[in-house]
Amino acid sequence: MGRTSTARDRLLDAACELLKSRAYSSIGVAEICTRADVRKGSFYHFFESKQALTLAVVESHWAAQRADWIGMLTAPGVTPTARLERLFSSMAEVQRAAQAEFGAVSGCLLANLALELSTQEHAVRERLAEIFEEEIELVHGVLTEAATAGEIPTATRANARAAVAQLEGMVLFAKVTDDPAVLDGLWPQVAQLLGAKPAVDQRTDASVTGSRTD
Repeated sequence: MGRTSTARDRLLDAACELLKSRAYSSIGVAEICTRADVRKGSFYHFFESKQALTLAVVESHWAAQRADWIGMLTAPGVTPTARLERLFSSMAEVQRAAQAEFGAVSGCLLANLALELSTQEHAVRERLAEIFEEEIELVHGVLTEAATAGEIPTATRANARAAVAQLEGMVLFAKVTDDPAVLDGLWPQVAQLLGAKPAVDQRTDASVTGSRTD
């Protein structure tokens, strides 16, 4: 049983690594199996198609990314706009790490797939659309907190969508130019879009006094 689980995990890891640096259309099942050291016949024991494997990669990637986003957006003792700044500012470091690992800025795996597969693999496209809505909802929740705290004028879902669109668009520009420094100005752009007030102290009053905020 352990061997079966490991083979599936290796296929997921291999597909994920390939999709981070290559186009979906250029990757075949045989190459994925070779990279994963799994027989091609075994591939179809776990996944009925490359599309099914890609959906599994999307779910795995989003689960990890979502956990990272939630960690930054719900950090205790930090003001709402400071939490947003932490998220948006982290994008540059993510792409610098990708450049060091793959030799080039890889961009956002989910957005890359959305751009390539929007008219091809409808099941993948639909799941990606749902994930982007989840991203917007996470950002919108913190915008609501920021508006309540008087840090931004208003917290609409349209503003949350615009902020996520700015993030994804700037990551795309970083990929096109192979320059993660493009993302260094992402948060100031988003802050201006949201009408965020300059932060005087990123900590909440509760964190300054040492009391719990949850």
